[in-house]
Amino acid sequence: MATPINASIRYYRRGTTKVLWVPSIANKSAPTRAELDAGTALEGETGAMAGWQTTSSTVPTPALGSRFTPVVGGEITAADSSLTFWASSDADDVRTLLTRESTGFVVWMDEGDVPAQTMDVYPVTVTSQAKVRELDSAAQIMAQFAITSEPAENVTIPAS
Repeated sequence: MATPINASIRYYRRGTTKVLWVPSIANKSAPTRAELDAGTALEGETGAMAGWQTTSSTVPTPALGSRFTPVVGGEITAADSSLTFWASSDADDVRTLLTRESTGFVVWMDEGDVPAQTMDVYPVTVTSQAKVRELDSAAQIMAQFAITSEPAENVTIPAS
């Protein structure tokens, strides 16, 4: 009999997940605690998020000797990504932090900032700060990001 996969300990993302804006990380595959602590925690003002995942395409590899066309892994891409924040009536909000053309890293700690757990590190450029204007909703700012190189995924969170 095959060994079953480990049973997951399911969790609710709100109140658990941490997301950081970190201006500088020397090695995205091994951020230091000092680099992470120099960042800004965004989750307290984040009202929505989109993207923040990688996908891989496949490339067909046909051969004349077979009617079957096998495939191999192809390019890795990242989805268009954004974070939507609550706007402040005095304009002292995310607009002062994530200005257009700012470069840095968005760090996702899905299970919280827990040493030895994992995080994903996305190198990014802020491409826009769109003001979300809706009649019957609280004011929001959507920051859109270009993911500029392959994210470092499942990186160990360093100890304090």
